[in-house]
Amino acid sequence: MRFDQTAGLWPLKVAIAASLMEQFDVRPDRVPTRTVLISIAGIWLCYLALITLRSLLLDRSYFVEMLGLRTVVTLAGITVTALAWLILRLFDNARIGIRMGVALVVMLPAALGLAMINRQVFSGLDQKMLGQQRNPTEVQIRHDTAGNVLVDVPDPPNLTPDQLAALQKKFAEQALWRQLTDIAIGRYFLLLAWAALYFAMVTAQQARAAERREGEYKRAAKAAELRSLRYQVNPHFLFNTLNSLSALVMTGKGHQAEKMIQSLSSFYRRSLAEDPTGDVSLDQEMALQRAYLEIEAARFPDRLITRFDIPEALEDARVPGMILQPLVENAVKYAVAPTRQPVTVTIAAREEYGRLVIEVSDNGPGVPKGEKSGFGIGLANVHDRIEARYGQDASLAAGPDQQGGWHALLRMPLERHAG
Repeated sequence: MRFDQTAGLWPLKVAIAASLMEQFDVRPDRVPTRTVLISIAGIWLCYLALITLRSLLLDRSYFVEMLGLRTVVTLAGITVTALAWLILRLFDNARIGIRMGVALVVMLPAALGLAMINRQVFSGLDQKMLGQQRNPTEVQIRHDTAGNVLVDVPDPPNLTPDQLAALQKKFAEQALWRQLTDIAIGRYFLLLAWAALYFAMVTAQQARAAERREGEYKRAAKAAELRSLRYQVNPHFLFNTLNSLSALVMTGKGHQAEKMIQSLSSFYRRSLAEDPTGDVSLDQEMALQRAYLEIEAARFPDRLITRFDIPEALEDARVPGMILQPLVENAVKYAVAPTRQPVTVTIAAREEYGRLVIEVSDNGPGVPKGEKSGFGIGLANVHDRIEARYGQDASLAAGPDQQGGWHALLRMPLERHAG
């Protein structure tokens, strides 16, 4: 079965899709502040746990006092990292190379600041530990507050007190800078590790936002397609109905024409009140088709016979609104209009293996000579609508009946209409 596409439909689809997409925020979402703060606290608490464990294994001197000071340093680290994050978040949308470059620059002064804070916090304990009495003639091995291994060598012999004081001052300054450098390097790599974690979270958040926007765009495109296909039904139906009305007026059938106008008004009040992209219950769709067939019955009072076979159990089944309209129009146009004999148009529904099957058939003359199977726009519209609505879960089959006439068979998932 071949479906003809109408070129004029696509500009409407594009226009509706564009208007719907304008409603969506295209900016990538930021990582929630709560998540960022938890990650900062987590990495610093992990550091505190590891450094405390090392202290337990290597040197338990001043353990309780050092644990308290390390907790203060950890809180300072959380604060400094949070301040650095306020700068990093400004580059969330930059390329990864720029992000890492900013992290390398921003985290360097942050690491130096943390080293100075660490030195200031532990200065009192360092002085206390350095002031301990030791044997100047023995080599002693100990750890400083940063965990570095320190070796105290015997004082050189034959030095005056001033020379010894100057030498000790020199060694103390060298030890201070070595300690600050070691702490700063350690903090620098710790901060860079957190920055890498943060950028990973940013990338993941942006990926989720992109997936969400893609889903929104797909839904918008599908809604636009459903709207455009649904809007195509109305002018097509109106064209056929006006032709019928014109024929009644020209043949002097004013009473039938007046009745058709009233039925047409009722039909459009019902059909235009629905959401173009929404579903209706099967009994509502049947009521709409009865109204349409009443309009056509005014034109073909002696030829059009209608039959509805809808089980009560399926009346609340959900179907796209006006999905049967083109099929019923085709039955009237190609089965009732060309003949002088009575023609029965049947609309039936049934359930098959958990799916809804709707059949529109007639016992008319069948496919006119010279006409291509498919009748063009009408079936193409139904096919496109159920494909946009259900994808591969729905199908449309149409063709001549072996006993004569024409039938169209719709299969779709059986979904119940709430309310």
